[in-house]
This record gives sequence, C-alpha cells and structure tokens, in this order.
Amino acid sequence: MSSKQTNRTARRGMALASLMLMGFVAGCKVGPNYRTPSASLAPSYKETAQQTPPPEIAGGGWKYAQPGDDKLRGKWWEIYADPQLNALEERVTVSNESLKAALAQYTRALAAVRQYRASYFPSLGVSPSYTRTKLSSNRPLRFSTSGGATYNDLVASGQASWEPDLWGEIRRTVQQSRDNAQVSAAELANADLSIRSELCMDYLELRGLDTQKQILDEITVEYERYLSLTQARFHGGVATESDVAQAQTQLDQVRTQSIDLGVARAQYENAIATLTGQPAASFSLPANPLTLTLPTVPVGVPSEMLERRADVAAAERRAAAANEQIGIAVAAYYPRINLTGSGGFQSFRPGILFQGPSSIWTLGGSATEILFDAGRRHAITDEARAAYDVQVANYRQTVLQSFQDVEDQLAALSILNQEAAAQQRTVADAERSVAISTHRYKGGVTTSLEVITAQAIELTNRRTAADITVRQFAASVQLVKALGGGWDSTQLPRP
Repeated sequence: MSSKQTNRTARRGMALASLMLMGFVAGCKVGPNYRTPSASLAPSYKETAQQTPPPEIAGGGWKYAQPGDDKLRGKWWEIYADPQLNALEERVTVSNESLKAALAQYTRALAAVRQYRASYFPSLGVSPSYTRTKLSSNRPLRFSTSGGATYNDLVASGQASWEPDLWGEIRRTVQQSRDNAQVSAAELANADLSIRSELCMDYLELRGLDTQKQILDEITVEYERYLSLTQARFHGGVATESDVAQAQTQLDQVRTQSIDLGVARAQYENAIATLTGQPAASFSLPANPLTLTLPTVPVGVPSEMLERRADVAAAERRAAAANEQIGIAVAAYYPRINLTGSGGFQSFRPGILFQGPSSIWTLGGSATEILFDAGRRHAITDEARAAYDVQVANYRQTVLQSFQDVEDQLAALSILNQEAAAQQRTVADAERSVAISTHRYKGGVTTSLEVITAQAIELTNRRTAADITVRQFAASVQLVKALGGGWDSTQLPRP
C-alpha cells in the first residue's frame, strides 16, 4: 500500500471516529432526573420521647444511642454472649440455601450491568472468506472472458457497527441495571438479617422451653414430696383418700405438661437445623435453660432508618430504577442513529491480498424514526410513569412500616420490663403462699385443697415469668431486626 493511500485511509478512519465521538459527547439524556422521594420523618421515637429508658437490670432492652456508643455491628447476635448461638449463626452464610439463592440473584444482577454496559461500545467482527469459482463456457453475455473461467476470491475484511447514545437510552438502561443490582444487594442483606434473626429467635425460644422444662422438673420434685406427705397423713388417719387422689392428679398433670413441651422443642430444633443447612435427623441441641442477660440495644433517631434498613434501601433503589425506565420510554420518541463501516482486502491471489490495490472499505449511517404507532409509545411512557409512582408509594410505605416496627419493639420492651418486675414479685408471693399453706397443712390447720390451690398458682406464675423473659428476648431480637441489624446503605455496591 502506498503512503498516499495509507494517509487517505487514516483520514477516513479519523473522520469516522470523530463523528462517533461527537455523537456521544453531544448526546443528552431525555426524561426526568431522579431525586430521592421525600418521606415523613419524626424527630424522635415516641417511646424514647415519652418514657425513660429502662433501668440497667435484667429485663432492660434498649437505651438512647449517644455519639460515643457502640452501634450494632455486622455480627449483632454476639450481644447475647452465647457461644452456642454464635456457632449456629456462623453456619448460616455457608449452609443456608435461601441465602445462597439470594446471593445467586445478586450475581445475576451484576452480570446484567456488564451486559448493558457493553452497549456503550461498537460491535466489531471479522469475516475472512475464500471461494474458488468456475464459470460456464456456455453462459450468456461472455463479455469479460471467453470460454469457461476458473478463479479464486480471497477476502479478509472486518465490520464495525455502533449506535451512538444520543438520547441517553443506553445510559439510563445501564443505570437502571445498576439500581436493580443494588436492589438485589439490599434484598440479600435483608434475607441474611431475616434468616439470622429467625435463627436467633428460634434458639432463644428453645432455651425458653428448656427453662419451662426445668421449672416443671423442680415442681415435679415438690409435688412428689407433697404426695408422699399426703400419703403418710392418709396412712396416719389424718388425710382422706380424696386428698391423696388430688395430690396424685396434680403430680400427673405436671408430668404430662413436661412431656408435652417436647413437641414444641423438637419443632424448634428442626427449624434451627434447616436454617443452618443441616439435616434435622442428624442435629440436636442439649438442654440449656435461658439464663442469659438481656442486652441493651442502642437506638438512634428516626432519620437514621433511611440508611440502616436494607428493605428501605431496596425500595428506594426500585424507585430509582423505575425513574430510569421513564427516560428509556421517552427516548423512543427520538430517531435511532446507526453508524456502520467495513474494510479489508480482496484479491484473487494470496500473494497480493494485502497490497494497496486490494483494499476495500465502506462507510455508512442510517436513521430510523417512527412516524405513527397508534399511541403505543405514549402508552408505554404513561405506564412507566405510573410504575414509578407505585415504587415511590411503596418506598414511603416501607419507611412508615420501619418506624412502626421500631416503635412496636420499643413499646414491647418497655412494657415487658415493667411486667417482668411485677411478675417476679408475684412469683415471690406465690412461693411464700405455698410455704405457709404447706406449713398449715402439716400442722393440721387447713385442708390439702388450700395447698394444692397455692401450688397451682405458684406453677402458673413461675411459667408466666419464664414466658415473659422469652418474650423480652424475642422483642430484643425484633428490635435489632427493626433497626437493620447493623447494616447501612454505605454497604451497597457501586457496580
């Protein structure tokens, strides 16, 4: 190829590149620019504004978050200081199948970002070919050659095609895919929090059942002693056979209740096995009554909820993605420009294929504009705007729901704290009543009915106290979940 031909080809290539660059730089994005939707916020939570924080005793549960406080971190379950719970939670990431599915969905969303981002660039291709042709000697119109002819046709060429993003359709599509990837990331974080909080609650409920079992076992021993006392009094002619039957009945009832707890405990144990990705048949947890100290959870201000809840972040990112869809719909009103070019070499003999006279090239462009579509584009745009309004409403509702979740658990912890203190006094009164009634019964001052009634009241109140403790821990876990479990929006990826 001569230097003159080379320069001419280079100038043409530069002209095409300049045209493409100008088209890209001059391109604009049609459609509305996104702004985070507004949401109703209160300056503080109602429970923190109207009530004082619970005292630092067993049964507390929350405190005001000061600038120097340690906030919830990634491994929030460690605030319960239970090694067994920590070990179970560590299995969730590697074993839970629901979490694996959410992770795969996020990976898929990241791949979609790369797919749409590729539209920024031209598509390039090559098409080398070789054919050997023999022409008929009897063909009509034999102008160029006489008789038959056999020749080679060698082509080494490449093609380029590019649609400049003049109206921002590609840019909005890429941004929409980024928003959707962030939605998937937030959903992954929310799924992780839901699974871990469910595991934590199931574990604490199971330990609460172990506490109930411990209470029933202790009561069983007391009732066995009382039955022995009643039988001795019956043999001594002081008590009646009816007194013995009542004591035996009460003992049998407690034993039955103790056995019945096994059903719920087995179900919680199986649920924990499933959450940690283990077969229920090969999983078991030893009995361990709930003796943990209820931790305090730092509570911030409502405005932080917009950053700390993964479901709120996901709802906001859905609104952003819906906004980009409006721009994509509006871009359909404008013409589509496509630039194409090809170049290479063609020859009948390999030796001269890559010489200047063998060069071939084409440059071209096309524009397409829809003149009439019976209102289809208008309908698509209206649909996109309505879809955006839906996502904005969903975002605001999610924000309101997040505030309700926190308020519910703050109220639960405050009320349960007071209830637990009152119930402990009730248990102490019931135990004293049993002691007095038993002493009176031994002295022959009262009947066995008074003792059995006092014992039944004691058992009910001890089980109620244990149930309140479990409810306090459940509310604590729910509060952690309502506050986002230590997650914040800075953890969203920037694909």
